[in-house]
Amino acid sequence: MIFNLKVIGILLIILALIHSVFPRYFKWAKDLAAISLINRQLIYIHTFFIAFALLLMGLLCLTSAADLVSTPLGSRITLGFAIFWTVRLVIQFFGYSSKLWKGKAFETSMHVIFSILWLYLSVSFIYTYWLSIK
Repeated sequence: MIFNLKVIGILLIILALIHSVFPRYFKWAKDLAAISLINRQLIYIHTFFIAFALLLMGLLCLTSAADLVSTPLGSRITLGFAIFWTVRLVIQFFGYSSKLWKGKAFETSMHVIFSILWLYLSVSFIYTYWLSIK
């Protein structure tokens, strides 16, 4: 399980870094020009903090995998991560309209890849929590 948590750590750090291309890829400068300054800044700042949280979560998994598996605090943290990623998995299917990806090859492949990633994270943290309370 420790190796698995380290892999998750690397994946989460990569995911955090991917957030840096969002503004350019999604053409935020153009698309967000029409909204108020506060809404525009909220989008940029919240995206930064999501990426920052992913980075910290990844670093924790990468550097403290043994503690996550074997300590009471690690058990609580993995339970929190399990809940977080399970909710994210549910949002993948009920928070986003299928109009965003259906019939589009790239978008559909991203939907499938990220669905698998959220499932992997959810199951891994649920299993790690389960092992820690046995």
